[in-house]
Amino acid sequence: MRRLTFIFVVFALVAALPAAAQMPLVDAMKRLALDRRVDEAINVLENTRSQVKSPTTEWLAAVSWAARAAGFVERWDVAETYAREAFDGSTKLLKGRGVDDDPYLPTALGASIEVLGRVYNERDHKAAVDFLSSQRAKYKGTSIETRIQKNALLLQLEGESFPALEAKQFIGQRPPTSAQLKGKVVLYYFWAHWCSDCKIQKPILQSLYEENADKGFAVVGPTRFWGYVGGGADASSEQELDYLKNAFQRTYPIPSWMPVPISEQNFVNFGVSSTPTLVLVDRAGTVRLYHPGRMSYEELRGRIEPLLKQSTD
Repeated sequence: MRRLTFIFVVFALVAALPAAAQMPLVDAMKRLALDRRVDEAINVLENTRSQVKSPTTEWLAAVSWAARAAGFVERWDVAETYAREAFDGSTKLLKGRGVDDDPYLPTALGASIEVLGRVYNERDHKAAVDFLSSQRAKYKGTSIETRIQKNALLLQLEGESFPALEAKQFIGQRPPTSAQLKGKVVLYYFWAHWCSDCKIQKPILQSLYEENADKGFAVVGPTRFWGYVGGGADASSEQELDYLKNAFQRTYPIPSWMPVPISEQNFVNFGVSSTPTLVLVDRAGTVRLYHPGRMSYEELRGRIEPLLKQSTD
């Protein structure tokens, strides 16, 4: 009954607000945040606050979207205020349960850690990296570990040597080691068979490979098992591997020139909470780009071509 009352109050409070807010609170906050409508998001949240007797995970998820909204436009004081509220509230509600025992806790806690990392980075880079590293260790094995690692890598991976990939299982040719790829410019393309953005990204990689393979350009395409196949049917690792090699391959062919290591740990280590994730490495084995999300042909070509012109000296 209390939950129904809360939802009714939320709808009543947002009834006079723009259409983006005419929905459950978390959805409304997400829409407004992604549209960079920060003041509207804050207005929706604060108009609802008086009706929240004690913070719930759903409320804290909404608060975390206010933090992200402010972070998107670099209003760091506001971002920190809401991120700290979501972080402290989530930590308190974690007592006696795990992060993934509640549908809203991963959003509330993961987003608050993400925003706090960005806030701290504005003041002290090392403090931000240390904070994210400690949070990853604390929440190791949960659904938010990969997200935390992504944010840590966004702060520190570029300019570092490319870490080794795990490649015990693979599709196609055996993936070369980082040492074997020294002297080449390599694009690591982390993808998923269910990912619509990956299906858009792959033809771009095909074009770039065909244009630059003879100049020392290579693509490696790490993926992982997700526990299901086409249509969302549950699948064992063996069934999913068979799907990738056969039914998926017939519809969305995996290029013969792209070795595909398969490892969940690679996705955790490289913070792949968004697919595709692209990591570009120069001829000396140094990371020059870490980019969660897809990139256009023009964007990637602009990053690849200068590296192809460089020597390994």
